[in-house]
Amino acid sequence: MAIYLKITNASDVVAKNTSKWFENITPDRIDRKLVEDQIIKGIIEQLQLEGIQGEISAINGIELQDKTLVTKNNFVIRDTKSF
Repeated sequence: MAIYLKITNASDVVAKNTSKWFENITPDRIDRKLVEDQIIKGIIEQLQLEGIQGEISAINGIELQDKTLVTKNNFVIRDTKSF
């Protein structure tokens, strides 16, 4: 099973949780990574509470176009965590 999650407002979330100045000096890819890491941490915590075991990966370079999964040239698994 796989779940696709696309975060479209990472810079806004970083600005809200830190400062507008910090958000302005960090590139969008850093903002996405920070938000992804927090989401993954929260998902793992919730799944563990339910007794679910598995792994979760942060993947760059994929998109959904209509109902088709498209991989880009920069496809890479950024991180995988087992829980």
